[in-house]
Amino acid sequence: MAMTVVVTRDAPDRFRGFLASVMLEIAPGVYTAPRMSKAVRERVWSVLEAWWVGLPGGSVVITWNDPAERSGQAVRTLGLPAVQLHEEDGLFLACRTLKSE
Repeated sequence: MAMTVVVTRDAPDRFRGFLASVMLEIAPGVYTAPRMSKAVRERVWSVLEAWWVGLPGGSVVITWNDPAERSGQAVRTLGLPAVQLHEEDGLFLACRTLKSE
C-alpha cells in the first residue's frame, strides 16, 4: 500500500463526489489516501478513465510511490494538464509553454 494523491482541475462534480467517497479532500480538487492498495487505486483510475471519455477540458493527475519507476514515483494523467510532465534523470519536471508578448 502506498500514499496516493489525485489532483483534479475543472472536473465535473461527479468526480469530486466519487473521489471524496474513497479519499480525503485536503484542498479543493486535491485528494489523498495514505494507504491505498494497488487494486483500489486501479479501480479508482478505471472509473475516472471511463467517465473521462467525451468530457471537455480539465484534467486529472494521479501519483503514488512506485519503487519500480526510475524516480520512485508513478504518474498518470487524463486531459490536458496545465503543465507537461517530463522525466529527466529519474526526476519529473513540470514544464510550461511560455507565451511571447
